[in-house]
Amino acid sequence: MQPQAVTPELPLPAPAISSRRRKSPPIWLQLPVLALLLLAALPLFFVVVRAAQVGPHEAFALLWRPFVFGLLANTLKLMVLVTLGCALLGLALAWLVERSDLRWRRHWNVLLCLPFAIPSFVSGFTWVSISPLFEGLGGTVLVMILSKYPLIYLPVVAVLRNLDPAMEESARMLGCSRREVFWRVTLPLLRPVLMATSLLVAVHMLVEFGAPSIMRYQTFTTAIYQQFELEFSGSNAAMLSALLLGLCMLLLWGEFRLRGRGYARTGQGVARSAARVRLGRWGILAQALLLVLVVVGCGVPLVMLGFWIVEGSSASFPVAEIAQTLWSSLRYSFGGALLSCLLALPVCLVVVRYYGRMATLADRLPYLLHALPGLVIALSLVFFALGYVPALYQTSILLLVAYALLFMPMAQGPIRVALEKASPQLEEAARTLGHTPLATFLRVTLPIISPAIGAGFVLVFLDCMKELTATLILGPTGLETLATKVWSHTGNLEYAGAAPYAALIVLVSGLPVYLLTTRAYRRS
Repeated sequence: MQPQAVTPELPLPAPAISSRRRKSPPIWLQLPVLALLLLAALPLFFVVVRAAQVGPHEAFALLWRPFVFGLLANTLKLMVLVTLGCALLGLALAWLVERSDLRWRRHWNVLLCLPFAIPSFVSGFTWVSISPLFEGLGGTVLVMILSKYPLIYLPVVAVLRNLDPAMEESARMLGCSRREVFWRVTLPLLRPVLMATSLLVAVHMLVEFGAPSIMRYQTFTTAIYQQFELEFSGSNAAMLSALLLGLCMLLLWGEFRLRGRGYARTGQGVARSAARVRLGRWGILAQALLLVLVVVGCGVPLVMLGFWIVEGSSASFPVAEIAQTLWSSLRYSFGGALLSCLLALPVCLVVVRYYGRMATLADRLPYLLHALPGLVIALSLVFFALGYVPALYQTSILLLVAYALLFMPMAQGPIRVALEKASPQLEEAARTLGHTPLATFLRVTLPIISPAIGAGFVLVFLDCMKELTATLILGPTGLETLATKVWSHTGNLEYAGAAPYAALIVLVSGLPVYLLTTRAYRRS
């Protein structure tokens, strides 16, 4: 008997492949992606045009100065010290929580993440209000390490928690000590995530403005803002922006070089935890060190905020002004989060469901936006508005566009993951029933990914609440947010006046961070 033909069975996976490999996105997806690509190119256009207006000789004279060399040295020192400090601290804390028999690790995991809810400029204001001795490089490094180490701690903890202990156990069976296992096996497995998150911290240090400004430590971002105030987007600000943008692109190139360099193995491994190291008498010392870190990172800022609130309430407590500022922050943060999600959605659809040049550009877009300094984005929008659309200058629209450019990558992450997990066969079934692509998206895809859209909305909303640079430059006349109020009061040494606004920022940011951290730990 001859075997039956199996050809009719082969096309079964075709709907999934075709839905993933549609080449040309519909026009309702192409237009927002093209608009976003043009907006992302504005900072590069701004730098090129300003450099061309200045000329090569004048540009060289503006950049080849001791002042610029001093700014470069200050910025690089801050970046290197904070990055190394965060890497060492984040790695040590992650190992204690996941690889040792540390008591109350679940509570420590939550407490160690709480400093992330306190914006760096709020923490800097509280430390400076204690003593002027904390101003300068030392105080800025301390504040930035305490604010940024969760960026390294959280990913390293996640990798350690899901790491198959088979290789570590094999090394132990071959006679390696625990120290040798850490250096030869565990640390190389952690190297990709450690390097990627360290580069993330380094990029943040290059573009950080709030804390260095409050703590009187001059970097590229603080100098650019000062030059903009003095010369109103003059040549000095443009040239410094070009140099800062070049440094950010160099770090972005390094991140691309390191991304994807990991270790692979066959099989899925065993779903079990690694054996924990017994701390013994060192356990008490570890608990004491963690307590000191939490007190320094969270306790001191919160206590000082409470002190200045009580101190300021004895003189005056402008409830109406505080309420108006809170309403402005909530209103603009809501608008920025909504616009970011609306722009991130078509980008994610093009990346996940189509292929081609547009999909490739859209895939690289969040990394480009992430590396662009907020100050340079704000200056480029000012340059564009004054030169081409003067009616947009100092309007809410321009500020919301800046928020979207700055924080759209925060929304793109969860939305893209949800789209990749959504079955494309459902979309194909709706298309075979006669629905258009837009109707299919609204009736089938959107309900599936709506929780991810909500998560991205919350993340962008929290970042918009803490945004400072773009709001100072692009905000409409008379606009005051919680972040700008803290910055203005601190600049005038009015610590009691800044305390209520800083406390509201911490309150709005702290609750979601606490809930997300505890939920992630329970899931694990």
